[in-house]
Amino acid sequence: MNDSLHDFIRGLPKAELHLHIEGSLEPELMFALAQRNGVTLPYASVEEVRAAYAFSDLQSFLDLYYAGAAVLQTEQDFYELTMAYARLAMADNVRHVELFFDPQTHTVRGIAIDTVFSGIARALRQARAEYGLSSRMILCFLRHLSEDEAFATLDAALPLRAKYADLWIGVGLDSGEVGNPPEKFERVFARVRELGLHVVAHAGEEGPPAYVSAALDVLKVERIDHGVRAEEDAALMQYLAQSQIPLTVCPLSNLKLRVVKALGDHNLARLLRAGLCVTVNSDDPAYFGGYMNSNFIAIADALQLSREELVQLARNSFNAAFVPMSQKLIWFDELDAYQATAAAADESR
Repeated sequence: MNDSLHDFIRGLPKAELHLHIEGSLEPELMFALAQRNGVTLPYASVEEVRAAYAFSDLQSFLDLYYAGAAVLQTEQDFYELTMAYARLAMADNVRHVELFFDPQTHTVRGIAIDTVFSGIARALRQARAEYGLSSRMILCFLRHLSEDEAFATLDAALPLRAKYADLWIGVGLDSGEVGNPPEKFERVFARVRELGLHVVAHAGEEGPPAYVSAALDVLKVERIDHGVRAEEDAALMQYLAQSQIPLTVCPLSNLKLRVVKALGDHNLARLLRAGLCVTVNSDDPAYFGGYMNSNFIAIADALQLSREELVQLARNSFNAAFVPMSQKLIWFDELDAYQATAAAADESR
């Protein structure tokens, strides 16, 4: 793939809708926080951590992910983690991020839920003021835990809703998918919808297409996180194309967790060309080898995506964001202007 297309991707305005903030914890920061907080890691060096990133499946990744999260203990830790991500997002021309965070990963260790909210929110508000980065927060329930524990987490978070009303807009469902179907969380998602929060859920990554259907029919989610296995169900594919329910696809994550054997095998292009509202995202970029531009470049090269298709992926990301249409129109105009400028530059060569 030629360098001009890579340059086009680097400058492309885009939104990220599937980013686990704990999954942006780079080994260098992990070690710095471990030292500051007196946490002993099961790795002797940054190099040893990176060597452990040869995952065999989702669970092998989650084991390392939760071990790394143990270094996050103070409001300042969550602030530094989030600011580090925000700077990298801005460098990739991300205009808007809707980041996932997992309070249960931290409250089980005795960390107050407001500590988690406060550190992330302080960084996002600073990034908005200093860089113009638009952002929202989506609280995720850990699906390997019980629905009662999800209710307890929701109850603990709700008193903070007014304090973080500018950021916290939704609830999601993540962690180990297989054996933890969406139906397990039917009641708590009904409660979340009653509260007027947006709802999303991981489905169809390692789990079957039936999990995607259940997330839509039972949890009534507005976006599917991953969703790549929906392709195995023709009726579901038709519904996703007609409804334009967005899929937040994570190419490098799918490769690293062996959802696909090679990026050339990925079905993102087929999903896009079938008319689904597909978006590109980085998931857990510190663990999976790349932030937004790395994902776009890798998938563009592997699947021979056209410039028009890359623009459509970016347009989908803005369209799928939980923001007012007035804001989306501003981003659409920016995207159109960027595409027109790039086309004019090509003609002048």
